[in-house]
Amino acid sequence: MATNDPPEVLARFHAELALVELAARQVLGRAGRSVTLDDLRSFGREGLLQAARTFDERHGVPFRRWANMRVKGAMLDGVRQWASLPRKVYQEMRGVEAADHVLATYEEQDEKQPASSPEAADDRLGSYLAGMATAIAFGTMVGAPRDEVGDDGKSITPEDRLGEAETLALVRSVVAKLPDQERALIERHYFEGETLEKAAAGIGLSKSWGSRLHARAIESIADLLRAERR
Repeated sequence: MATNDPPEVLARFHAELALVELAARQVLGRAGRSVTLDDLRSFGREGLLQAARTFDERHGVPFRRWANMRVKGAMLDGVRQWASLPRKVYQEMRGVEAADHVLATYEEQDEKQPASSPEAADDRLGSYLAGMATAIAFGTMVGAPRDEVGDDGKSITPEDRLGEAETLALVRSVVAKLPDQERALIERHYFEGETLEKAAAGIGLSKSWGSRLHARAIESIADLLRAERR
């Protein structure tokens, strides 16, 4: 990949190229025949280069972690825009992507403010797992393309459509209760299909602040859904 980037950017890029191969094989396992390994490698290298260009060590996040998220994100974005994915694959990838964003924020929080005791660490872990579970569930249920045939090969019935519509209506009612910035970020990212980075920029936030706001919004959604079920 020929670029005019400074030596430090190219050094970061070449030092972590193995991440691209690892992530490509992970994503290929989910996307199947919808995309090739070479396509994923190409998407991933673009993501790695952008990570090398935007990395700032003052954020306190190791470059490998910074790059890992952006490589996977570039692959998922590339697959969504380029390939026609089966509904189930699309939903699974959206859920994994949402969980990855939340996990990256949790890891950053742990680095900046470690737990004060083993008990606090256990409580924090429980909260983190709940947040990631909600991210996966939310990511899989929102924004999936509408297929005419289900995963079992049978036509989707009107009753199935009604169930989907009712679930989506509940999700939208919960999202509408979020604070303005959180609501706008979630709507742009999940309902309008923007990348998290673009959604954050659209409301005047950096990618890192957008990731933090996303994690906070997912936790709020979990609390609101639990309240709805009581």
